[in-house]
Amino acid sequence: TEALQDLRDLARGIYPPLLADQGLVAALSSQARKGVLPVDVEVDSIGRYPQEAEAAVYFCALEALQNVAKYSGASRATLRLSADDGHLSFAVSDDGRGFDPATTAKGSGLTNMADRLAALGGELEINSSPGGGTVVGGRVPVRLEADTR
Repeated sequence: TEALQDLRDLARGIYPPLLADQGLVAALSSQARKGVLPVDVEVDSIGRYPQEAEAAVYFCALEALQNVAKYSGASRATLRLSADDGHLSFAVSDDGRGFDPATTAKGSGLTNMADRLAALGGELEINSSPGGGTVVGGRVPVRLEADTR
């Protein structure tokens, strides 16, 4: 139907071209360089994965980096990307003020991240303590794609 095609066209427009063409490492490294906060990008054996998995990790990692810049008071952050045991994973850590996840209400960004990962059978994990920085990580089950793009 025409409505479904319009939706597909919209989704293609939202999907970042650099992510589509060169994958997660290139797309997230590019975004990390644009931020106001210094971000170290550490990568461990990342290939190409299904578009929905790459998009979920990309947008969740960006949201986590934005949260660091907005809320943490950190002087720097680290973004780690890895793939093992059939999962594609990311972790964003910072040296900021931290918070108590048990007593801090989840904002819409964290909720959206958890929902995005859960929709693919994945999960979001938040580790933080007041004064101790924060690590926001997530993972989704994947299969490695043949690099045909």
